[in-house]
Amino acid sequence: MEIRMASQGFVRFGVCTPATRVADVVYNCDQIRKVVVESPDCRFFLFPELCLTAYTCGDLFFQPLLVEQARKALVELAEFTAEHRVTMVVGTPVAHRGRLFNCAAFLSGGHILGVVPKRFLPNTQEFYEERWFSSAADLNDSELLWDEKRIPFGTDLLFRAEIFPDCLIGIEICEDAWTANPPSGQLAVAGATVLLNLSASPELLGKMEYRRALVQAQSARCLAAYLFASSGPGESSTDLVFSGHSLIAENGGILAETKRFRFDSQLAVADIDIERLVNERFKNNSYGFSRQEALFRIIDFPLTDVTTERVLRTVTGTPFVPSAEDERAHRCHEIFEIQTTGLAKRLLHTGVKRAVIGVSGGLDSTLALLVAVKAFDKLGYDRAGIETITMPGFGTTQRTRGNAEQLAELLGTRLRVISIDAAVRQHFADIGHDESVHDITYENSQARERTQILMNVANQVGGLLIGTGDLSELALGWCTYNGDHMSMYAVNTGVPKTLVRYLVAWCADAEFSGDISAILQDVCDTPVSPELLPPHENGEIKQRTEDKIGPYLLHDFYLYNVVRLQYRPSKIFFLARQAFGEEFSDQQLLRSLETFYRRFFSQQFKRSCLPDGPKVGSVVLSPRGDWRMPSDASAALWLEDLKQLEGVVGEG
Repeated sequence: MEIRMASQGFVRFGVCTPATRVADVVYNCDQIRKVVVESPDCRFFLFPELCLTAYTCGDLFFQPLLVEQARKALVELAEFTAEHRVTMVVGTPVAHRGRLFNCAAFLSGGHILGVVPKRFLPNTQEFYEERWFSSAADLNDSELLWDEKRIPFGTDLLFRAEIFPDCLIGIEICEDAWTANPPSGQLAVAGATVLLNLSASPELLGKMEYRRALVQAQSARCLAAYLFASSGPGESSTDLVFSGHSLIAENGGILAETKRFRFDSQLAVADIDIERLVNERFKNNSYGFSRQEALFRIIDFPLTDVTTERVLRTVTGTPFVPSAEDERAHRCHEIFEIQTTGLAKRLLHTGVKRAVIGVSGGLDSTLALLVAVKAFDKLGYDRAGIETITMPGFGTTQRTRGNAEQLAELLGTRLRVISIDAAVRQHFADIGHDESVHDITYENSQARERTQILMNVANQVGGLLIGTGDLSELALGWCTYNGDHMSMYAVNTGVPKTLVRYLVAWCADAEFSGDISAILQDVCDTPVSPELLPPHENGEIKQRTEDKIGPYLLHDFYLYNVVRLQYRPSKIFFLARQAFGEEFSDQQLLRSLETFYRRFFSQQFKRSCLPDGPKVGSVVLSPRGDWRMPSDASAALWLEDLKQLEGVVGEG
């Protein structure tokens, strides 16, 4: 299934460190052409500062022959862009009215569409650009006149892709980015979603990490993509060595970077998600408030779109779970601290030293119990103040009940075992329900009976009822209204199901040991189930949640892309195909995505009256802050977008 990238909000960019010879314009120009010709899947290339001449020419910049040769090469490269349907931004010296400027030239469609001069010139021991170049602050003209053609000239230029107007490009040059108030900030608030930096950054100890951090930070601050192309080791090594460290960042994350210290040309390519950047700006009022009244000239350019089956960027199937083990452990520690601190604060505020929690032996209630135990430890409270209640019913298996009871006792909490069988059967008799009919009434009566017990015991002991439901269940509405949906403080409300399992496993490794750790590992291996239907004859769990609603792995992927990134269904499907490869068929992805949208819209009423609970990540569905959605909103628009995909998948 191929797509046009711009139709899904992506644009492909390349940052290049070309092979270079100092003052050899013909060679340098040939190397630039070679990079483009050998990269047919990329249509936009950013090259380093003064790449036509090399940055380290020194007093050779005073030679008119060098500057004139660079101008002729620039015209030739502009013609080359038409032949190969590409866009290039290259660094070159430009002579104008008796001054020399360090510039970036924007080439596309056979033309030099604009020239941007450098604003801030370094004047240090390593660099003394003021010896050769003038600052853009010295400009008096807004145009260059070359071969009877008027070319926009200045720092007030923005370049807009004709096929994708949200792809608006701003340019700064090297030192500009290292100042206290970089021009890229002004370009971003003027609307630029992609910021380009043509650089000649020498390599020193620690410089690589600093450079990477600077690029990441500027892309995050500007809610933009930031492309940094740097000169390589072909530059003069008289006093400095240049490594050719070029990077592509998007909203604080590095998407691609070149290898350093290579004499051959290096190219890093990534697909920038322009749509995501625009969506981030929609939500960020600080970005809107930072806008200033400034006049920028906007120049349209003919961006060539790319057709692809896969985007050149990492699409993880578990967006809530870091792939690196050390980062995952750090994330689990942070989340656990947020959960325990949130509960501890609520206990302090209410002045109670008792808590009530229903445990089933499943993942969610186990995590909630661990949070409660550590919150009590944090406050110096006796763990015996935690009233742990297991309530076996028609579907409870010996495995889950045994794990719940053993865990409660080993953790030093006070365990109660209260069977709900008799109470639920009496309720069936009261409302006239046939126990042999295993419908929604049969299931929800058990869930609500358990909540009634928990609430009343909380009143009985003067304690706080701790909720166990997680973020994924809330997204799908997979909870019983006024049953497990309700509590006095819900510690898992910001934790998706895919992350709950990792948190429990992390607790088994990092927070507990011995028999407790072994039980926690078994809980992680237990299938997700509400255990509301009778088990198989062999005692194994019969009711498996994911058999009914689909894999939580997929639903959490959809949840992140719908709520955090605001993507349309067709784009989510395209990314899901890349993330899950052969693991799921196109039909499985479509069916589960439709299930997600139908349930997400129809179950909003449950999220509209959630109990308090801590936010732990960028996605949360609390009606008091992060997700404010009417309960009667229609899903028709999103389902129709999905319907359009059915024909495409069928044809494939």
